[in-house]
Amino acid sequence: MPINITMPALSPTMEEGNLAKWLVKEGDRVERGDVIAEIETDKATMEVEAVDEGTVARIVVPAGTEGVKVNALIAVLASEGEDVKEAAGAAANGGSKASAEESKKKDAKEQEAPEKGATKPVSDVAKDEAPAPKPIDAITESPEAGPAPKADGERIFASPLARRIAKSAGIDLATLSGSGPHGRVVKADVEAASKSGVGKAAQAKAPAVAAPKPMSDEAVLKLFEEGSYELVPHDNMRKTIARRLVEAKSTIPHFYLTLDCEIDALLALRKQLNDAAPMKKTEKGEVPVYKLSVNDMIIKAMAMALMAVPDANASWTEGGMLKHRHADVGVAVSIPGGLITPIVRNAEVKTLSAISNEMKDLASRARNRKLKPEEYQGGTTAVSNLGMFGIKDFSAVINPPHATILAVGAGEQRAVVKDGEIKVANVMTVTLSTDHRAVDGALGAELLAAFKKYVENPLGMLV
Repeated sequence: MPINITMPALSPTMEEGNLAKWLVKEGDRVERGDVIAEIETDKATMEVEAVDEGTVARIVVPAGTEGVKVNALIAVLASEGEDVKEAAGAAANGGSKASAEESKKKDAKEQEAPEKGATKPVSDVAKDEAPAPKPIDAITESPEAGPAPKADGERIFASPLARRIAKSAGIDLATLSGSGPHGRVVKADVEAASKSGVGKAAQAKAPAVAAPKPMSDEAVLKLFEEGSYELVPHDNMRKTIARRLVEAKSTIPHFYLTLDCEIDALLALRKQLNDAAPMKKTEKGEVPVYKLSVNDMIIKAMAMALMAVPDANASWTEGGMLKHRHADVGVAVSIPGGLITPIVRNAEVKTLSAISNEMKDLASRARNRKLKPEEYQGGTTAVSNLGMFGIKDFSAVINPPHATILAVGAGEQRAVVKDGEIKVANVMTVTLSTDHRAVDGALGAELLAAFKKYVENPLGMLV
């Protein structure tokens, strides 16, 4: 029997990907575990391994194809002893022989349906839109009312009689589970709800207000003279970033807290640790085993602050609050066409040198789009540092499922007042964005105060 190879879901959120390259061709023999293709997701390029062995009978989706849906057929293998041409023919018919046989059986059953009193078969295109058969209590009713709309845009199938009773009783049909054919709400469902008091708040509901729609592409293009611009199509990464940012800003109630940290002690300790770094021999000569950056120390300080204020190390879900046992810190890394946040796991227990070397590796592979999904998905918080660009302060957008993100500005010399005297100190402004559902104002302030303590007393990060 032919073996279907489908577009794999390389991450929980992946819906489609680009088939960048085939590493096999038709007629090649593949073994289980052989790398057969490269798939580009929105964040990385991943290698796909064969899970079965056989001969490549047909490549359905050619290399370079964009927007291939997850679970779409991309190739067919001929199993051991099977004719390659027959397997390729099965691919041309949409898959394996088994699926073709199932389709024939299904068609036969549909043709027999009228003899058994079943409803007439409909085409595949119209099947999803075909109305459910009317229950007995709807036969004598007027067909005036169609399916009622749900609040989320889906339709409610209910008999006209059930709908009229629900309206007079003030019952929201969207709250009921229908017991009629195909889940249709019938008279008995509404009467049962009326007795139990289910869905009684329907009359008090305010009408749903449609969300404002953004300007269409055509409307935007009309604002500019033809030939005065170049239209560059979005790649998968930019589409994903746009979708995630809209999701974050429209569903997360952001709350911002800003304070200044003096970093003279941190800079002095960083220099002392870098000067004391042991050397190792490489092809380029002797190099330090590690070279700490200010960002490495910020990652560590944020992780230890979360451990000091564990209630802030959380993620909001509708079912409950996720209280994390470790501080997994995502770090925003700019890459061509967008950004990505590789994660330093268990950052609270790692040394500064370990964090530094891990970040260098993650950032390098991020820019080459070679990160694995588990290396950039999840995490409990994030750090976004624009200090190297001279940005003094800014507010970052929370990356779900995080409840916090720390925006770090540039360290610069400023005049500060100490003991009634004006002195010069290196100061860094940081802004904590919090999900107000999980981390409210006082808790966020406590977390930021703990972070400031570690930054201004950095020896605490070494013990």
